[in-house]
Amino acid sequence: MPLPLAADDPLVAAARTAATRAYVPYSRFRVGAALAGPFGVICGCNVENASYGVTICAERTAVVSAVAAGHRAFTRIAIALPDSPPGSPPTAFMPCGACRQVLAEFVGPEFPVAIDGLGEYRFAELFPNPFVLPGSR
Repeated sequence: MPLPLAADDPLVAAARTAATRAYVPYSRFRVGAALAGPFGVICGCNVENASYGVTICAERTAVVSAVAAGHRAFTRIAIALPDSPPGSPPTAFMPCGACRQVLAEFVGPEFPVAIDGLGEYRFAELFPNPFVLPGSR
């Protein structure tokens, strides 16, 4: 059960802004993510490609940008999907499986995931059984 989000949540606002930068000429479905940590906030947006398989999601863009900048400790992520139609089910707002697996590489089960329009979840609620290589943690 998600916790409610504050109307003026700055991380959610950053994710909304990131969504405005999305490159989505095919789906027209913008997504923004804002990843927080001791470094501050790093944002990402989805970037589509005519070859759909090489499209990168907002959440992975934020994580990859943070790692490329030398950061690996994250405290919270916010995700905004402004193009989800009103009345869409909660599943229409959730990160994809690939994004959940990438997050699982860096965050634990209690990591907060704020989803605009839904609330804040613990990562374990979204991804209770991530793939983990034996001996990797």
